[in-house]
Amino acid sequence: METLNSYLSGTLVPISLFLYSIFFLVILQGRPMINPNIIIKSIFKKNSDSGTSPIRAVIFALAGTLGVGNIVGVASAIALGGAGAVFWMWVCAFLAMILKYCEVVLAILHRRMRNGENYGGAMYYMMDFFRSRKKHIIGIIYTFTFTALCLVNGFTMGSVIQSNAIAESFEAGFGIDPIFTGILLCFLCIIVFLFNGKKVFSLCEKLVPFVSILYLGMSFVIIFRSYERLPSVIGEIFSSAFSITSAGAGAFGFLLSKSLRYGTIRGLFSNEAGCGTAPTAHATSNTDSPCDQGFLGIIEVFIDTILVCTVTAFVILLNKETAFNFIDNPMLMAFSAFSVSLGNVSSVLLSISVFLFAFATIICWGYYGKECVYFIVKNKKFEKIYYCVYIVTVLMGSYISLDIVWQLADFAVGAMTLMNLYILGKMSREIRKETLMYFEKRASRRKL
Repeated sequence: METLNSYLSGTLVPISLFLYSIFFLVILQGRPMINPNIIIKSIFKKNSDSGTSPIRAVIFALAGTLGVGNIVGVASAIALGGAGAVFWMWVCAFLAMILKYCEVVLAILHRRMRNGENYGGAMYYMMDFFRSRKKHIIGIIYTFTFTALCLVNGFTMGSVIQSNAIAESFEAGFGIDPIFTGILLCFLCIIVFLFNGKKVFSLCEKLVPFVSILYLGMSFVIIFRSYERLPSVIGEIFSSAFSITSAGAGAFGFLLSKSLRYGTIRGLFSNEAGCGTAPTAHATSNTDSPCDQGFLGIIEVFIDTILVCTVTAFVILLNKETAFNFIDNPMLMAFSAFSVSLGNVSSVLLSISVFLFAFATIICWGYYGKECVYFIVKNKKFEKIYYCVYIVTVLMGSYISLDIVWQLADFAVGAMTLMNLYILGKMSREIRKETLMYFEKRASRRKL
């Protein structure tokens, strides 16, 4: 699988991201990206009081993206691909913004209603695409394959990797045995999923802003203390981004470079743009404008990768002499980088941050997985069975090795991204029509 992933995430995914992003930037005339005032205004736009508000939906989506990818994923990318991987995370984020916008727009256009509430996701607009062309059998195979990959991603990236990060952080910060952390997480998951499922959105809505402020505040203190060395770190990021030594010489060395591969796949692992997962959260919004919700998707990518992942990378690279002593353990890389600047208190604060980030992701992905199961079987009786299996994987994640799990997660994210990008391209006329119509309406209102 390592060889397969090297071609999937090192060649196919980066090329596809680049080509589809350029394609959508051209056909949408760059409008979603060059109007920051409209993007910011979408945060404060009022909609119906009933249902899930647009900003609540994006916070829930952020709960699924702000997690281990922002700390362990960044450390892992630097360990495997060098400082240059950070550059490719930035590139991936910029390209992914327009793709996140497109998939969110489609999610709103093709969502459904259940018990008076909105729901949907990538599998629904995929199914609608094939149905509109009377390719029902192909549509079933395609969407069920995508949904199965999404479940794999949920059980690996959404559950096992997150709980493992919490267990490692609690062991490093408080000396707690991983198995006890796993039992604690199981107990919390049982409360959330089996007894109080309706409060999932509310819980994430409270966790995400709090932990983001805590983590960013701690990171900015470290960066400010070492601001004089920041230019050299940025220079290292750019200078090593185009190195092909890790992949060997040859015409395709650049495409196979570790910096590109791990920067791209860890960037996707962090912001999930283009892979079709976040539309499940955005589809719940009560917005009356697909484009306004799409703008919130752009903000989601910016916060996740440009902001949170970048400060993590800066903290690690500013303290790389210490951090690189633990290059085989991304969690300890991050802990050592923070500790050398802030002392022992940073271990406690970072452990709390990892716990809140990762637990919010576990909750969000539990919901994503539930929606995947419902899409396949259309029977709510299977909900609790799924949750029980999901909770078991949370327990397993606290003590098992992650080598094969990371490979499965990388494969699932890469394969989902290629499948979703294909459908986005096929449905580009619909996205273009909705977007241009939105801006034409805004222009006509300004003339009045």
